[in-house]
Amino acid sequence: MFTLKILSTSDLPLLLTATDDVFDNPVDENLAREFLADPRHHIVVALVNGVVIGFASAVHYIHPDKPPELWINEVGVAASHQGKGIGKAIMNEMLKLGKQLGCVNAWVLTDKNNTAANGLYKSVGGKISEEETVMYEFGISGE
Repeated sequence: MFTLKILSTSDLPLLLTATDDVFDNPVDENLAREFLADPRHHIVVALVNGVVIGFASAVHYIHPDKPPELWINEVGVAASHQGKGIGKAIMNEMLKLGKQLGCVNAWVLTDKNNTAANGLYKSVGGKISEEETVMYEFGISGE
């Protein structure tokens, strides 16, 4: 069994418990602290025995000509806990949070060939955009 939690600034020690394969990289304490301190950044985690085994991170944002939206940046579940409905529960909790924040729309990007992610997003009511979206990346760090 797992529990869900929306993390706050006081939950840094909890975030540092994440299993090795939940995030793409090890959690950096300084970056995690900065993330949790930003009121527009949100993270929902799934916990088993006090250890983070899944998460979704998001940013709610506003724009001068658009109502608030929720951009879901990333979703991850430890391999040992996949296929148990954890990702779906996390996504539903994140969408519920977006609604509480006044967001009128939520969106996420994934690769067309990411079968697991596509299945997850469809299972919580996501629809593939009819737009022919193209993503550009910009290396701005000088590296």
